[in-house]
Parts: sequence; structure tokens; C-alpha cells
Amino acid sequence: MAESGSGNSPAVEALLKAAAAGSVRERCETCGFAWLDKPVPSEPSAVRLIPADAAVRLRVVPISVEAGRLRLAMADPFDLGAVDEAGAIGRLPIARVGVAIEAFGELMRQAYGVTAARMAESLASEGDLADTGSENNLDAIEADDVHRMAEQPTLVNLVNLLILEAIQKRTSDIHIEPFDGLLKVKYRVDGVLVEQPSPPKHLQPAIVGRIKIMSHMNIAERYVPQDGHISLRFEGRKVDIRVSTVPTIYGESVVMRILDKNNLPLDLRSLGMNDRLVGMMDKLIAKPHGLVLVTGPTGSGKTTTLYAALSKLYDPRKKIITIEDPVEYELTGINQIPVNPKRGLTFAGGLRSILRQDPDVILVGEIRDAETVDIAIRSALTGHLILSTLHTNDALSSVGRLVDMGAESFLVASVLEGLLAQRLGRRICRKCAHKVPMTDDQRVRIAPAEVDRFGGQVTVGAGCEACSGSGFRGRLGFFELARINPALRAGVAEGQSMMELRQLVDPDFMSMRDDGMEKAQRGETTIGEVLRATQDVDEG
Repeated sequence: MAESGSGNSPAVEALLKAAAAGSVRERCETCGFAWLDKPVPSEPSAVRLIPADAAVRLRVVPISVEAGRLRLAMADPFDLGAVDEAGAIGRLPIARVGVAIEAFGELMRQAYGVTAARMAESLASEGDLADTGSENNLDAIEADDVHRMAEQPTLVNLVNLLILEAIQKRTSDIHIEPFDGLLKVKYRVDGVLVEQPSPPKHLQPAIVGRIKIMSHMNIAERYVPQDGHISLRFEGRKVDIRVSTVPTIYGESVVMRILDKNNLPLDLRSLGMNDRLVGMMDKLIAKPHGLVLVTGPTGSGKTTTLYAALSKLYDPRKKIITIEDPVEYELTGINQIPVNPKRGLTFAGGLRSILRQDPDVILVGEIRDAETVDIAIRSALTGHLILSTLHTNDALSSVGRLVDMGAESFLVASVLEGLLAQRLGRRICRKCAHKVPMTDDQRVRIAPAEVDRFGGQVTVGAGCEACSGSGFRGRLGFFELARINPALRAGVAEGQSMMELRQLVDPDFMSMRDDGMEKAQRGETTIGEVLRATQDVDEG
């Protein structure tokens, strides 16, 4: 599309003005496209031209074939990539039709009525896929047979639809778990596994085989773990999927980690930080040198927080390099290095090489051994800002962890600037949030002072279509940030105990539990979520 400016025709200027207003409908009318406010019946002959998985992925629904052109209802008729691909699949020129977002879903259901579960049911009775031998003797199936089953169009569509449904539901991980006589599929949504309808057990070799083909794994190897990668485009954006398989007694278990940059909030406030914490983080990452650590267990959002910090820190005048295992998301303008131990590239070795690249800021994906600790500390001492992560329960435990890995207390005290600990909890769905009286169970699970803060009322989600009936949509962080003040720095250098260090933090220090309770009081999350996320933290 041409840019606005001198030389554009009035028609182009009108189109640009409509596009700037963000109204797809106005853009359609400007270009003379047809527009649908309500679903219309689709002709079966037209629907057969575009498979269900392609329609879901491209967000298109065939309506009819008129004058040798396929009329295609589109949620975004300006997605020219989808138009081209749909034309190639249907082998006909495309006539675009705009459709209101609220009507598009109903149009899709009327035309296809398809879900991965329904497609699996239909495949259950197909002879070629059903004839795989005993469910309990899956290892006896030859690799060539698995390859043949995995390449069948109906099976390909099933796996594609399973992945696309997961992306639509904001799933972070897809789990495919084999058991005796049962194959389970689970989506991890907002940090919680949600079981999906189970495909027939006899489809297990074909489903796993198809995923391994897509992720460039060895389909014949079933007895050792494998890792792979899938890249696909969904609704005009790139989605990366990390795939891992491990052998179990009932076949291979598969986990697909969905890395959808569209769902990555690269803003500290959108992660759940309040203005006070954001201000403190801004001061920490603005320092010219030192060590800033983000701590918490696996899956607590540490990397996302560091990515948000780097995005805020990015400046063309600064050289920013990361070394990660693996690189989860590509950040514009930042040099990212993936760890590759098989080829000799470890965190420690990579960090040494990074120092010869004249960096200003370095992100180390994780400090996990004595060598990395030593190099990170020395890098911070020689004028570099180092951001990294540790696996500890709370912020101040990081000090003891660094010392346990061989760092000298006085060196840790010299370089440390801030310690951020975090957990993730589910966010109450805004569309169905409402106040209810606090229950007796909630009262006994929290301290009396915490009970008083709620005034007898708590916010919960009733469950609606937007949150799939769960009452939650999205996640937010519970944080505690310990700034290394002079007293705390002296305590670290002297090797004081954790209990003693806790007495030296700033007066406004707030624990993760307190931060979570404050968010629950504001109606952003529930008491249960705060307790679930922070119960392993010693509040002593």
C-alpha cells in the first residue's frame, strides 16, 4: 500500500484515511468490496475447495463459486497473503467479501462445524489409519507404515487443526501423552493444563509421526528423546513451536511449546508491575554496570521480564547481546546467541566471546555453574551491565546461591544492583468479573490483617465465552524487588545470614505474597491464585 503524501490520488488518500481509522469495513467500502453483516449459507461445493485447517489458519470461509471466481468471506480482506494462498488451494481466482468479526465465527461454524475432536472421531473409522495392529503393540509398527499414515491428507489436517486450535486458545504448550489404551491431549492455558477430547489410541503412531515429520525429527527413532522445531504462519504472523519427544512405556510423549510473539507482553506494566516497581526497574537497567538478577522457578516468566527490560533499554547507540538456551523470541535490534553445547558453545564460553564484541549490555539466559558466575561477576566489574536469571525461591536467596556456586561474598556485594523474584498467577477475566462475599475457607487461609483489606468482598470470574468458562484470561506477575542499598551491600559482603539480610532491605520492600494480595484486592486476581503461586515462599 502506498504511503500518504504528495502524488497520491484522492481514492488512495481516502483508502489511507479509512485504514488509519482502523475500520476494516470502511476500507472494504472504500475499495468497493462486498460486506456481510450476518452469516449467509455457504455452498457445499465451495466449502470443499478449502480444507478446514486451511480455512481456520487463513481466517477465510468459502461462500460460493460465481462466474468462475471463488467468493471468500474474510475477517480481514486486506490479508493478501491469505488471498493468494486460498486461491492456490482452491485453484480459482478469489472475490473478497468482508465480514464482521462477530459474524465470522458463526459463518465458520456453519460452513465447517469442525474441531480437532470431531475430525479425530471421523478418522477413527477410516480403514487405512485404523489398521495399525494392536493398541498395546504400537512398537511393532514399521517406520514406513507410520510415514504412510502420517502423510495422509486427513491426518495432516487433524494435526494442523490441533495446533491451530491451541494457538487460538492462547495455549503455551500442547501435551500429547500416551497411556494404556488411551492417548491424552492437553493444552496449557494460563499456566494450567486443560484436558481436551482424546483422539483414538490407534491414531497415536500417525499423530506422533506427523509431528516428528513437521519438526524434522527421525521418525524411525522411538527409543531416545528428540528435539525439533516447527515454524508456521497464523493470521499473518510467524509462530514458532519447539517440539520435544521422550519415550515412555506406552509410546512417545510429545510436548510442543508455542512461542507466539503476539502474546508476548514486552512492557513491564502489562506484566503486572505497579508504578513503584517499574520506576525501580528503570533505575536498575539504566545503570552503566553491575548485575541484575531475576529469580524464580521454571515457568515463572523470568525471560519475559528480561525481554521487556531489554525492549525498554534498547537504544541504537548501545550494543546489546544475549546468550540464551534457547532463544525464545527474536528481539529487533538485539544480537541473540543460542547456546549449543554439542558444538562447544556453552554459557561460559559464549560469555567470554561476547566480551570481545564490545557490548554495553549482556543478557545471560541463566547462571547455572561456577564458571558462568565467575565470568558474569568479572564482566560486571569491568563496566558491563549483566542481566540474568537464577532458580531460587525468593529475591535474597540469590545471594546464598551465588556463594554456593563459588562466588566470593565481597565480589557479589560489589556487583549486585538488584534482585527481582517473581511468580505468575491467572488474571480474572474482565468480561465476567464480579464481586462475591468472602468464604470461610478464604478467611482461614490468609492472615487477619489480609482479611481486613478485602472488606468481606472478593472478585471472581463467573466464566464466559471469552475465557472458555474458566473465569480467567491471561496471567500477571507477583513480584518482590530488593534494591541493593548500602546496608544490604555491607551485609552481603560480611556474609550475613538470610534472616539478617531481610532486616536490611528498604522500608518499602514488598514480598511477592503482599504484591499478590494487593492485586487480589484490586480485583485483578483471586486469593487462591496468590496462595497457589507464592505458597513455597518463606514469609518468615
